[in-house]
Amino acid sequence: MKKQRVILGVLLATAGLIWGGIFYWNNLRGAGPAVTPPPQDISKLITLPPAPPPPGGPSPASNTTGMPLKLPEGFSISIFAKDLGKARVMTWDPAGRLLVSIPASGEVVALPDENGDGAADKAIVVVDGLNRPHGMAVRCAGNAGVQRCAFYIAESDKVAVYDYDQGGAKATNKRKLVDLPDGGNHFTRTIMFMPVPDENKLLIAAGSTCNVCNEKDWRRAKILVADVGTVDAPKAGDLHIFASGLRNSVFMALHPVSGKILATEMGRDLLGDNIPPDEINIIEGNLSARLGTSDYGWPICYGKNVHDSNFDKNQYIRDPCADKTSSYIDIQAHSAPLGLAFIPEEGWPQEYWYNLLVAYHGSWNRTVPTGYKVVRYKLDSQGKYIGQEDFITGWLTKDGALGRPVDILVQPGGYIYISDDKAGVIYRVIYTGVVQ
Repeated sequence: MKKQRVILGVLLATAGLIWGGIFYWNNLRGAGPAVTPPPQDISKLITLPPAPPPPGGPSPASNTTGMPLKLPEGFSISIFAKDLGKARVMTWDPAGRLLVSIPASGEVVALPDENGDGAADKAIVVVDGLNRPHGMAVRCAGNAGVQRCAFYIAESDKVAVYDYDQGGAKATNKRKLVDLPDGGNHFTRTIMFMPVPDENKLLIAAGSTCNVCNEKDWRRAKILVADVGTVDAPKAGDLHIFASGLRNSVFMALHPVSGKILATEMGRDLLGDNIPPDEINIIEGNLSARLGTSDYGWPICYGKNVHDSNFDKNQYIRDPCADKTSSYIDIQAHSAPLGLAFIPEEGWPQEYWYNLLVAYHGSWNRTVPTGYKVVRYKLDSQGKYIGQEDFITGWLTKDGALGRPVDILVQPGGYIYISDDKAGVIYRVIYTGVVQ
């Protein structure tokens, strides 16, 4: 009997090793770039920041990068800030400082460039001791002389508002506005205020707890909305669902003309290299709790309303995905699209107007790694998709990933800022060509 138990144990162990090897081969053998340290320090490979364009005209096109990053003709890249750890979401404060959240250290830091040389002079801790802070927003009221500013930060379990001191770049007097569900696979919470006349309505993206499952908490795998009051009179808001069926829509952006909300969406894992697609979605939500919401299909549908029969084994008389909201643009599976930003008209060539830049964080469970780049989506003034092309590539090398782009800020005048939570830097990209 003892011998039989030993044999059974050996067989089970062997079966476990075989299963583990098959699982690794099918899902994890391309994980190296995501999980291993960068093969080189990108801040040492990119040299001096390019000079800002002089008054009245652009500077000559140049690219001071000594690394394999490739940009379109007429663009130059530099390091704006380094040694930041896992830098994630960016926004501007009223004094023109770049703010960045660092969830791993529980901080938000300000990065002033006081001498205007294109690189941050220092890092100022705006607030610390937070529970994985991610999304941020700043709103101000009053005139320039007596301006009052409120700083909103989304932590994994809450959204809170602070008084913001422009002079010292400090956030104080924390007041909780919204409770959020903590834990699970996806801890990031991203926020965005709606445009006028709904400027007090705050959108909050909360991802799923799992790869694929039926959620127990109604707040997960959604974009939520709450009325949080004004700058002068903030209030705790009642949450309700703005849009559902969104596994992990980490970032959102407003189209500059149509005002539509676009969001990136990460599809589920463990269905192979090429399905399901990651997505860019047009979020058609509802601001009233009394109305129904748009359902983008997760966990039973993905992409162009394709049924995930691997997870959902129920039998249906009619297609269960027929009444879901389809993706707008499908992306290569496991690209992990995160930050997205529209290019304005001011100071940009007309061929770039209204285009969308999307940061592909990069795959971890694809046999051949993909992503690790910034992609340009060509859209017209109404958001119609025309085509796409790579905008910045080269983070992924044969020796590993030099970085993983996260968030994107695009400014008038041909400026782009990109955060990188693997290299711990903020990049500064300048259009140095001629604007017609």
